[in-house]
Amino acid sequence: MKRLLVAAVALTALAGCSEPQPADAGADAAAAEVGMAEAAAPARAVSLPELFDCLRTSGGALVAAHRGGPAAGYPENALETLKHGFNQGVRVFEIDVATSRDGVLFLHHDDKFGRTARGDGYVSDTEWADIAHLSLRDNDGKTTDFHPPKLSEVLVWAKLSGAIVELDRKRTTGFRSILEEVKAAGAEANVVMVTYSDEEAAEVARLDPQMMMTATARGGRDIATLEGLGVDRTRVVAWTGTDEPDPPAFERLVKEGVEPAFGTLGRKGERLDDQYWEDGDGSEYQRLIDDGVVLISTDEPYRVAEWLDADDAGWAACAVR
Repeated sequence: MKRLLVAAVALTALAGCSEPQPADAGADAAAAEVGMAEAAAPARAVSLPELFDCLRTSGGALVAAHRGGPAAGYPENALETLKHGFNQGVRVFEIDVATSRDGVLFLHHDDKFGRTARGDGYVSDTEWADIAHLSLRDNDGKTTDFHPPKLSEVLVWAKLSGAIVELDRKRTTGFRSILEEVKAAGAEANVVMVTYSDEEAAEVARLDPQMMMTATARGGRDIATLEGLGVDRTRVVAWTGTDEPDPPAFERLVKEGVEPAFGTLGRKGERLDDQYWEDGDGSEYQRLIDDGVVLISTDEPYRVAEWLDADDAGWAACAVR
């Protein structure tokens, strides 16, 4: 039976995947802000493409926490929420990147404040000095002591902890700006860019040919189209949607040497997460893995990670070869 590698991304596996980077004052400052002064991880590790390849060939998978994995008392897109999820065994976090009026990249999903942050007005019209002090709300509307984090802070945390962050660009933000911050933090080995079209995938590839990304694909023809646009298939995790699992597509992608991703997230009451848990067990998630899915994006990361079995042998094989 194929197992989920809940612990398949640790510090030794990721922080040294790229060549050592020069010291960066901005990254050092961000590390201080996050309260993390640990030394850099050992350089011996596998790259993200190698990790995903190993998961695909060994029957492993990863759970990705949608919007960072919000829970009671932990708002979406908060650094404290990512740390909480990491402590619960989640290693991949899909988060949203917005830009303030004065050009500061930070985590936020909506165009306006109000739902998840106690404030009003449009993100693009608001200076970072005002955003930084906003209090975040959890999904129940409870105000917390947490505030929107800068992307730079999150990247430093990811690099030091070994977490993987999937960066979902919001309309206020450009890929170039995000990738510049990733490079400045030396966090390339911890980042997967989210793209929604072939054109976006091609843009990411032009800006950084080595950047890992999710791109929409269901088989060889889609992969060939991406390659024709300059996208390296070894840097692609193939996004297959959130509607219904497509085992034939998963099989086609695996034959192409590309890892399938599928989302069980969505509108509450309609999403597959809710359907899968109606009977109290997560057998459907295991079925996804058995059918070849390597990355499961979910609004229930804690339940999924707890229900599925961790495979220490698979982790050892994939992360520290």
